[in-house]
Amino acid sequence: MDVHVTLSGRGELAAQVYRQLLEAILDGRLRPGERLPPTRELARRLEISRNTVAVAYDRLVADGFLVGRAGAGTFVAAGPVRGRAAPRGVVQPRAVWRSLPPAQPPAAPAAYDFRVGVPDPRLFPMEAWRRLVARELRVSAVTGGYGDPAGHEGLREAIARHVGVSRSVRAGAGDVLITSGAQQALDLVGRVLIEPGACVAVEEPGYPPARLLFRSLGARVAGVPVDDEGIDVSALPNTARLVYVTPSHQFPLGTPMSPARRAALLAWAERRQAVIIEDDYDSEFRFGDRPLEPLQSLDRAGRVVYVGSFSKTLLPALRLGFLVAPASLVPALSAAKQLTDWHGALPTQAALARFIDEGLLSRHIRRATREYAARHAVITEAVTADERLRPVPSVAGLHLCARLAPGVSVRPAPGLAVESLAAYHDGPPAGSGLIIGYGAIRKEAIPAGLRLLLGSLRLGVPPTPEASGALA
Repeated sequence: MDVHVTLSGRGELAAQVYRQLLEAILDGRLRPGERLPPTRELARRLEISRNTVAVAYDRLVADGFLVGRAGAGTFVAAGPVRGRAAPRGVVQPRAVWRSLPPAQPPAAPAAYDFRVGVPDPRLFPMEAWRRLVARELRVSAVTGGYGDPAGHEGLREAIARHVGVSRSVRAGAGDVLITSGAQQALDLVGRVLIEPGACVAVEEPGYPPARLLFRSLGARVAGVPVDDEGIDVSALPNTARLVYVTPSHQFPLGTPMSPARRAALLAWAERRQAVIIEDDYDSEFRFGDRPLEPLQSLDRAGRVVYVGSFSKTLLPALRLGFLVAPASLVPALSAAKQLTDWHGALPTQAALARFIDEGLLSRHIRRATREYAARHAVITEAVTADERLRPVPSVAGLHLCARLAPGVSVRPAPGLAVESLAAYHDGPPAGSGLIIGYGAIRKEAIPAGLRLLLGSLRLGVPPTPEASGALA
């Protein structure tokens, strides 16, 4: 065991050795049963006499913290230890951080898990991915120094080709920057563009982490209503210089932004000299209708930053996303990326580049789309048949929004996890609804889960506070 002891030169040396070893035992750095270095070795490392170390060991043995075993050495005695804890301290974060909700650990999976934004890990081609990662983890692939903050060049090229073919995004490798998911992409854009006190417009209802992120950066966040055609451009604040939207599959309602509204939003951004963040978070999974062109491909003034993520198409645990930015922003965004974390894991990025180039991503998306389309159809049929629910039309993604009829609420049901539409509003919602995800739940569990969900609906009963995961 490598014991770390530092002598200050003040006070009796044996007492210093005793105290530091005791602290290491009590806070768990030295665990029960671990062997300590021989007295001669520790004395040599500390440049003190062997007898000084022996005195400290003997005292710890006498106090019951160490045990000596003839011919084997000195070991930490068995017994309870307390965990190491940092001082409570008196330093406080900035006021904005005290107003934001604290981070929460992931919820335990429910038997009938209709959570939003979670893809089915069973659909992920793990064997192919393991092969590609193992290839990149060879010594020859990881012996270099730091990489480009913008990310692995091969992956940037692969992403530019992929989104160009699948989404008509106009980009070359130099326009792409690799991020740790879409959330870091939003953070980088915010760091580069948001001045303290600036107004940022977001959809209402919309994606809460984006709203909270912009607020944490010092922005005044304004929620803008969303209707059947997308964000209401006429309601955008004149002072807004950054607008965050999800036009392909509005989150959480699921409706696409109409062509007329897209044109109006781009014209507004041009007049106001504003920037649009286009989050294309799960539009790869499309079940019908020809996809509309993204804002980025319609933009001629260079005012759209296109954000994508592999958290929905592959696995959230990979923490891989990207942004496509106008050339005027790329240097600043790359600098912000370098200051944030320099760059992500290059072997993983290289593996994803091969995954795309070998056609595995396209194959996976086709297979997953068929599966999610079947789940979407089952849920849509059940929701449409129930007069207490009014589904919002949607032809893409991993969830379905259903509004509750007047007077209907949801009672908590053990084993059921489903999200409330109210959770995606910053202010009081106009009505109640549910966001029903179908990526996390096993396909064979959907019928029973739907029966439980529909059985939890009540007419004329006041909504019950959050309990077992069923919300209204």
